[in-house]
Amino acid sequence: MPSSAEQSASAVAELSGVSVRKYTTGQVILDGIDWTVRAGEHWALLGPNGAGKTSVLRLVGATMHPTTGTVDVLGHRLGRVDMRELRARIGFVSSAQKVPLDETAHTVVLTGATGTIQPLWRKYDDATRQRAHELLAELELKELADRPYGVCSGGQRARILIARALIADPGLLLLDEPFNALDLPSREDLIDAMHRLAETRPALATVTVTHHLEELAPNIGHVLLLRDGRVQASGAAAEILTGAQMTACFGRPIEVVHHEGRWSARSARGGIRS
Repeated sequence: MPSSAEQSASAVAELSGVSVRKYTTGQVILDGIDWTVRAGEHWALLGPNGAGKTSVLRLVGATMHPTTGTVDVLGHRLGRVDMRELRARIGFVSSAQKVPLDETAHTVVLTGATGTIQPLWRKYDDATRQRAHELLAELELKELADRPYGVCSGGQRARILIARALIADPGLLLLDEPFNALDLPSREDLIDAMHRLAETRPALATVTVTHHLEELAPNIGHVLLLRDGRVQASGAAAEILTGAQMTACFGRPIEVVHHEGRWSARSARGGIRS
């Protein structure tokens, strides 16, 4: 068993007693959140709309501060570190990200090295440009290097954004509903890509926000359930993704099935898939 010091050292993100309130109204967004993500762990962040998922992601993504409590990310405490420098070490992927639609896939990946929307050509040396090509190849997008991002499919765009996030070699990768609006083949391509990344980058920690259990890759080993800004349950996926836990979190009967490494869920009353 690792010592407490070793466990603390391996923490990639740690929230302790974290609460977030709106200054204007006093509304409680998060209340007493304790959560730790360690190197090499892959987490799913689940919960109903308004549960606080986005706020948790913003905290570990170093884009907001807690009202109370402490947030440590990649060894730095929010409030005691330059947030811009810290964000440069965190990969972020969202279908709502702003990227230049008319630039090629290769160029979009390059912008991840500078954390900018538009390319800063003088900042990219030959090694960085080659690294962008290698990431596209790794994500099975080599043939799209010269294709404008705007004409790529939704699934291709998602994988391009992952390559963009990885070019800075982050220790933490955050994925905010990366499967949004993807068709079935594109979804499965992205799931396969995430599973490969987990195998080739054993130290990389990931957090994926999604509404659908079917979108969880087999490498997802941990789950955080949020409800009304509080932790409903947290731990190993096999212990958290149960009908009882999901029913308590979402407030309606839910059946959960685990088959060959993949999860699915549906309403116990015969409703549509969650």
